[in-house]
Amino acid sequence: MKRSRRLLAAASTVAALAASLAACGGSSDSASADGTVTIHVQGWKGGGSEPANVAAINKAFEKANPKIKVDFEYITANDTYLQKLQPQLLAGKAGDVIMVDSDKVKKWGDSGYLADLSSQSWASKIATDAQPFTQNNGKTFAMPMELIGIGMYANMDLLKKAGITEVPSDWPTFLADLGKLKKAGINPLALPDKSGWTAQSVLQAAGSSLVYQKNKTWDADFLAGKTTINDDWKTSLEQLKELGDKGYVNWKSELGVDEWSQGSADFTAGKSAFWYQGAWQVSSVKKAVKFPISFAPWPATAAGTAPNAMFFTGTMWGVNSQSKNSDAAKKYVDFWSQSENLGKFLTAENAASPFTGGVTPQAEETTAFNTAFKDGRYRLMPSNTWLTGTAETTIGSKLQAYLLGSASESQTLKDIQTAATAK
Repeated sequence: MKRSRRLLAAASTVAALAASLAACGGSSDSASADGTVTIHVQGWKGGGSEPANVAAINKAFEKANPKIKVDFEYITANDTYLQKLQPQLLAGKAGDVIMVDSDKVKKWGDSGYLADLSSQSWASKIATDAQPFTQNNGKTFAMPMELIGIGMYANMDLLKKAGITEVPSDWPTFLADLGKLKKAGINPLALPDKSGWTAQSVLQAAGSSLVYQKNKTWDADFLAGKTTINDDWKTSLEQLKELGDKGYVNWKSELGVDEWSQGSADFTAGKSAFWYQGAWQVSSVKKAVKFPISFAPWPATAAGTAPNAMFFTGTMWGVNSQSKNSDAAKKYVDFWSQSENLGKFLTAENAASPFTGGVTPQAEETTAFNTAFKDGRYRLMPSNTWLTGTAETTIGSKLQAYLLGSASESQTLKDIQTAATAK
């Protein structure tokens, strides 16, 4: 996912240096005279607009482990996080516990920055379909913190004004509802796409139903060369175009709206009936608005067919291989893996548990999404194989050109295929 993937290319070039630094030791040993250890924890959640109950969990950890103190550092996601962590890891100065995602599991795992956590008790409890995202070369390098949904927000007051009583769950109903909203003088749908993230994510969300309901092993078949983007993703691409052709989305205007800041502000201000984003914003949106909201899977399916929800294997905790406080760091990660503690984070994130037998919090606003998860109607984004950060960025750019009429459908499908198979 785009939220934290740039500037990783340099990782492979410093692997040898990292290994030598690991041998020399890295994070400082912060044990005090009475044996109290302070661990430095770094993450892109736990501050800013996404406090995510991290402070409460850290406080509970310290209470349960009085000889371990947590020095938590919130760092803004994406480029800022990478620009700070990358040189710190290289210099052996990064935190004892660091937040990662599937992309970093692969690249920082290859570089020797992450400790092997395969022997930890929680490792065998990771849900089967989530395990590949936490592993690299057969070793578990991270504890998954969540499976987090990406889908469609609805302003239920605006829907009501247009005579719509529930969030649509299939494509024909969705188009009909968008038409009713437009006729009522309401902006029907906001898809901010300044960086190209939204269009490519909606494409993935549509494919989660249109592609994966027909073939649950599509990713494996694609990687094995048994099928192509052109064979299976045409309808998903055409749905994006149809939204613009019918006047429900102005793709040219959406290029000027930032997905992460202005998009959220516009929706909370009541400027559109529907909006596309991740579940990580449900809590902040609920606090900011006076109207009821709903968060549901993207309705790409045929009439009367329930859609699949799309989940992203979001944030994870890794332990710095150079940490001198590795026992305390592993104890911290283990604490987070326990349902009573992780549940506080999942509640704030409106996310699902990544562990077999784990508890997924329920909220009225996310009922449709949680029902899909409970029914097994979901797909995990393949962010550790063909949909890595680089491919995601390239696909977003190609879609921007397509939706503005600068590239044909056939060429765009070829371009996506090329991006997804690039080495």
